[in-house]
Amino acid sequence: MKAVVLDGYTLNPGDLSWEPLEKLMDVTIYDRTTYSKEDLSLVIERAQDAEVIFTNKTPITKEVIEALPKLKYIGMLSTGYDVVDVSAAKDNNIVVTNIPTYGTSSVAQMATALLLEMCHHVGEHNHSVKQGEWSRNKDWCYWKHPLVELEGKKIGIVGYGRIGRAFGEVVQSLGMQVLAYDKYPDKSLESDTLAYKSWEEVVSEADVISLHTPLFDETYQMINKQSIEKMKKGVMIINTSRGPLINEEDLAAALNEGKVGGAALDVVSKEPIEENNPLLTAPNCIITPHISWGTKEARERLLNISVENVKSFLESQTQNVVNS
Repeated sequence: MKAVVLDGYTLNPGDLSWEPLEKLMDVTIYDRTTYSKEDLSLVIERAQDAEVIFTNKTPITKEVIEALPKLKYIGMLSTGYDVVDVSAAKDNNIVVTNIPTYGTSSVAQMATALLLEMCHHVGEHNHSVKQGEWSRNKDWCYWKHPLVELEGKKIGIVGYGRIGRAFGEVVQSLGMQVLAYDKYPDKSLESDTLAYKSWEEVVSEADVISLHTPLFDETYQMINKQSIEKMKKGVMIINTSRGPLINEEDLAAALNEGKVGGAALDVVSKEPIEENNPLLTAPNCIITPHISWGTKEARERLLNISVENVKSFLESQTQNVVNS
């Protein structure tokens, strides 16, 4: 069976092995193909003879699917599958699978890192010391931003699934009160330091809001001018989930006005980030290049699960199917 990996570099820049996949099928691996829907001719060309496609961010549209009559299986190298037209795949009897659980610990760890960076500005203080500011300082210590203690503060965790819960455990250990917002609340998790709240309660009560929810119609730009107006002055916002959960123009304006005290974002609405994104020039805004999933440990789990997914498909025992 012939297979093609369309954009394997971000998953495996050379520190992992493709051998388990290569043992299963005749696979051609490309580092990159395209992330644009404007011209998909190269996708079609590279996958023309493939029965199996693996993709992370390369779009597999209805046009692509209908141009590949041999295609039987699309394996996402990610949790999200919005780059694939899953309805068109189903209509053409093509199985689509994803990787639902590989990055829980790594993403929760990154959310923690972003939160602590907003509180202590470790990177900036390290840079200032190495630029000689401490050596020249009249006092024995200094700080370039107000430093924030988290104990006793409230954090709204939006989306209390696997990642949200893992992050919730960390922040509770720091003495924070978790306000969990989820479409399907599990009341058995509630405790002295965790309570399920409505979206309106989270928005109005939280000192920090961290987004861990999928992108749906109802969550699209849930952080916007109207919701920000209801938040506490100085609120901090974290997003390690999906960029379009935030209206970036509205968040940038709130950062410029000081309504939002800080934002730490590992995702933006269009990636790679465009040079005119208003958040690039907004104050107190940390942006990292979608790396929360990228630890070697998480990527290794992802690769192993993708192999198990396609192996199950070959054995007619599918798993992690998103368009059944």
